[in-house]
Amino acid sequence: MHLQYGEAEEAFRAELVAWLEEHAPSRDLLREPRLSSANLTDWGRAWQRTLFDAGWLVPGWPPELGGRNATAQEQMIYFEELSKRQIPRSLNPQGLGIIAPSIKDYGTPEQREKFLLPTLRAEIAWSLGMSEPGAGSDLASLKTRAVLDGDEFVINGQKVWTSGAHHSDWCLCFVRTDTEVPKHKGITAIIVDMKTPGVEARPFAELTEPDYMDFNEVFFTDAHVPKENLLGEINGGWPITQGSLAHERAMLWIDYAYSLARAVDSLKVLGKEPGADGRPLRDDPKFRDEVAGFAVDAQAIMLMGYRGFSKFMAGKSSPEHSLLKLYGSEALQKALQAGAEWQGPNAIDMDVAGPQMWREGSWIIQWMRSFSGTIPGGTSEIQRNIIAERVLGLPRK
Repeated sequence: MHLQYGEAEEAFRAELVAWLEEHAPSRDLLREPRLSSANLTDWGRAWQRTLFDAGWLVPGWPPELGGRNATAQEQMIYFEELSKRQIPRSLNPQGLGIIAPSIKDYGTPEQREKFLLPTLRAEIAWSLGMSEPGAGSDLASLKTRAVLDGDEFVINGQKVWTSGAHHSDWCLCFVRTDTEVPKHKGITAIIVDMKTPGVEARPFAELTEPDYMDFNEVFFTDAHVPKENLLGEINGGWPITQGSLAHERAMLWIDYAYSLARAVDSLKVLGKEPGADGRPLRDDPKFRDEVAGFAVDAQAIMLMGYRGFSKFMAGKSSPEHSLLKLYGSEALQKALQAGAEWQGPNAIDMDVAGPQMWREGSWIIQWMRSFSGTIPGGTSEIQRNIIAERVLGLPRK
């Protein structure tokens, strides 16, 4: 389900595919349970370093940063091939996909030397301190304070939903440094050592995976952080938050398209199972109609993404990408819900449902997990506001 590119781009694809076939982690390793999104296992560190050394970690970057100066089309191919194979670049996705680009874009030479290469080589792991109990979708309302005292910031406050905080070495934390200016203008980005006295991460369990504790509350109590850990300018953190979210949204639509296509394949397998009347579900016109609709959705997401990418390459605005995150995450959620409903009581049975899924887990568990897809990169509610105001030109009220 990929676009046919030119001869040079397809040669790039062939080289990448051949390399992945030789070096990619085994499916057994990829299925190993993970403790959090900042828990770098031995094989995960080795895999990311292998990618880095071969120039396949961030192909659009120069070789010294784990890339090969790949063109935009080649980067698109790269994400296509990894997505269809469900191969992660890193077991610390926020570190590689969000924080490393932020440090590359805004860090001092000293910060890039200290943090960027170790992050790319999987030597250190990161968490991202954005959301707070009263500042989630409205990130500009964050209240965690940092007061500059000589050569140190003193931080007090709380973050929540901080993925992998208890396993991370460092946190890129967004704090308020000025309460007298409009809320967007008083935010600062600071790199925090998670071993700093006064920093406490408290993970909490998830219903769908009791052994996988990714989300954390993080408390800061008079935590002293060196001023040299300031990323960018004091009160200049808001543009960094927007860059971070842009990095998070980048290429999400490819993952959604392939994930939805895999869900459709699983629904086709489910169609062989007997329905309430004892006949195969695929004989039910309503089942066939639903599966066909999701198949169309998967194609639409992919084609809309390519259309937006083509506009971007031509230097034009691309409202398609404002739609894709919302459309993709919710279409996948609906497909998984449909699978759970069609399977009935067996949807909650891991032994019965597991083999039919495009990754391990019952239909109902996958449906419950899918709600997280409507949160990263901006919640569905925020996406609807963006589309209404920036794409459709509707008034704020």
